[in-house]
Amino acid sequence: MTAGNGGEYIEVQVFRSAQSVASMSDGRYFIRVADESRPLLPDELTRLIGDKTAYVWEAQAIKNVPRNRFDQAKLNRFVGAIRQSDRVSDFIKAKTIEELLDHYLFTSGRYLTNLGILWIGRRDDRATLLYAPVIQFIKYDELDRKVNKLTWDDFSLNPMELIEAIWNEVPDWRETYELPDGMFRKNVPHYEEMVVRELLANALVHRPYTQRGEIFVNLFPDRLEVHNPGLLPLGVTPKNILHTTIKRNEHLARVFYNLRLMEREGSGFDRMYEVLLAVEIGRASCRERV
Repeated sequence: MTAGNGGEYIEVQVFRSAQSVASMSDGRYFIRVADESRPLLPDELTRLIGDKTAYVWEAQAIKNVPRNRFDQAKLNRFVGAIRQSDRVSDFIKAKTIEELLDHYLFTSGRYLTNLGILWIGRRDDRATLLYAPVIQFIKYDELDRKVNKLTWDDFSLNPMELIEAIWNEVPDWRETYELPDGMFRKNVPHYEEMVVRELLANALVHRPYTQRGEIFVNLFPDRLEVHNPGLLPLGVTPKNILHTTIKRNEHLARVFYNLRLMEREGSGFDRMYEVLLAVEIGRASCRERV
């Protein structure tokens, strides 16, 4: 390189390797979860290699999908929602549409990214993604027999529209029961809208998009289950899931949060517990008055 004063020098750039898995000098592998470092078991090492962020699915540009090949209605809705959100700074809101697409990694150079196609792309492009989400709702009776099934598998909806469709098209969410309230009676929903939407948002955000598999929303007489393909991120277990945060789709999560489709990372479960606990306290209060 030639400096401004005419002198010459060698510039050496050393980039971090996000593709290899680092080990100790003696060949041992460790993972750090919160403040604890522990050795990796063989099956965990395989998962670690698969979960490495060298391949960021969201930001990969699709060479046959130019940046101007989008669904105009979806783009308009996204831009409008971003500019109305109280979770987005005025600096971001002031950006042009092209700048917003670059900021949220919907575009990369002259092309749409996987995330851009997922959110504002056309239906035929979304259908060819590896792998766009497919969601099934299945209702079971007391004998675990399927009594109703709804499927969203035509790839015409982006994640935000999928949540809206599932909430609006599943009739069971509208079910209520009556509770006495003094001289009056009030209808209490069987399923809280905030809880259902948060569960769906978490399923879409934390889904591994490099792995085939459908999201299942299974409704039983006594519970609601949401199943995602794949395992929990490495380092997250059923025992520590409430207080351990590991990002799987960081850029998709940011879009969800900025559009108020989900709570801040790590607080969604707390919020669902608060809502369900408040409902249960209200039910108990009504029963005591009876």
